[in-house]
This record gives sequence, C-alpha cells and structure tokens, in this order.
Amino acid sequence: MLKLFYAIETCALASHIALIEAGADYETAEINFANAEQASEDYLAVNPKGRVPALVTDNGILTETPAILIYIAQTFPAVQLAPLDDPFALAKVQEFNSFLCATLHIAHAHRMRGHRWSDDEKAIAAMREYVPQSVGECYRLIEQEMFSGPWVMGDAYTVCDPYLFTVAQWMEGDGVDPADFPIVADHRRRMGERASVQQALKEQFGE
Repeated sequence: MLKLFYAIETCALASHIALIEAGADYETAEINFANAEQASEDYLAVNPKGRVPALVTDNGILTETPAILIYIAQTFPAVQLAPLDDPFALAKVQEFNSFLCATLHIAHAHRMRGHRWSDDEKAIAAMREYVPQSVGECYRLIEQEMFSGPWVMGDAYTVCDPYLFTVAQWMEGDGVDPADFPIVADHRRRMGERASVQQALKEQFGE
C-alpha cells in the first residue's frame, strides 16, 4: 500500500487527488506544520527535506510533486493520467509541472517563507510585496502560452490538472484576482466539481 504524507493547504493535495483518480490503494498521514511536525525526528527520517508531500512506495520514498505525480501516472497506466506512449507529449507534462514547482510555487513561497532566501528583513518584506506581480505573471504565462484547453494538456485530463488546481487555491492569498485569469479560474471551478477533488478535500479537512 502507498502512504502519502501531507499537510493541509499545501501542494500535497495534487498527489492526493491523483492517487484517488488512479484508484490506488493508499493511506495518508497528516504532518501538522503548526506543531512543526515536519521538523520532527520521525518525519525527517521519511523526508530529510522536512517538507511535503512524501510518498512511501514498495521501492522506497519519493518526494517532490512532479516526481510523485509521474510515478502515479506510470504505476497506473490504464487510467491514462499522462501520455506515456508519446515522449514529446510526456515531456510537455513534465515541463508544465516543473514550471509550477520551480517557478510559480517559489514565487508564492516568497509571501510567507522569505527567510529561506534571506535574513534581511527589508529583503524579505520586498519579496512579500512583489508576490502579486510575480505570481500574476506566472498565471498570465499559463493562460497565454501553456494551457491548451479544456484541460491543461488539451482534451485529455492529466496529472497537470490536479497540480494546477492545487496551486490555484492560493491565488487570493497571493493577492491575485482570479477574475483576471478566467481560464485558470474556470479550470479551478471545474476541478472543484470532480469527485476525486471533493474526496481528497474531505479526507484532508474532514468536511
């Protein structure tokens, strides 16, 4: 059985949704950031980075959302969560998810985790103030260049979709108006109607 370590309101939601979409046999373990459980000895033994998600598999532990998502897609190929038989199309999936991980998520993290990059309070404040612009620029690029429609990669739903949905939950907190990005906002709305998304949210929040 797969085991997903997650924290609420984090990018781990994308992997949680994908596990449900895949019909995987899994269990979850919540890491409470408010109690600093990510820095506990027990969790650091799972993920020395002290972050989520982490997925325990029969072959070992995986971290980083793009890696976990593509593992799920490849482990459950019949569900077709990625174009596994098309090297270029698969690379486009990885390209999009890498952008979310390495660019959009980092821009978002400047709002509350500037200490990762600086101990200068003025620099941290400047990072925070720039978040609406830097995050907004990411969504603008997604809308204008990267989103094929009706799903991220086109007609086929892929592991890109739960990932975009997850980070799009943070738009308002980042000072980004969803009304300025109607494609992303519509995608977020439609994703919210999927049974897998509703189940993942219920499992995480108990609602």
